[in-house]
Amino acid sequence: MTGYNRVFLDTTPLIYFLDYDPHFGDKTRLILEEILTSGGDVVSSVITCTEYLVYPYRTDNRQKIDAFFEFIGDCGVDLYGIDVDIARRAAEIRAEYRDFKAMDALQLAAAVHADCDVFLTNDKQLRQFRELKCVTVEEWDLS
Repeated sequence: MTGYNRVFLDTTPLIYFLDYDPHFGDKTRLILEEILTSGGDVVSSVITCTEYLVYPYRTDNRQKIDAFFEFIGDCGVDLYGIDVDIARRAAEIRAEYRDFKAMDALQLAAAVHADCDVFLTNDKQLRQFRELKCVTVEEWDLS
């Protein structure tokens, strides 16, 4: 699925990749390789950082903590912070899409703020968001 310059990486695909998910780990790896070799940018937010690192910190798994930060650094992932503009946009998203969770709305708002072309997730509910194309790992068409 080439043609995307800036891809926002939601937390679940990152978990698939870093934790070698048996169902989606390989496909997520191929997606990331495709994005990076085509010169695309991978973007995420501090929300992804928070969501991913909970379990490694809870289990004191330094290897997973280090792997996360190595991935961010090695792939040049831009991690966006949450500021008042993103928080306000997330509130607008939640007002319009009443079933969206706060963290999902913050992720979507960060992706819009970062001028991303696509939001890579595995939350099918987010596909109804009209401002940005949301694609699940399963739906991503590898070229």
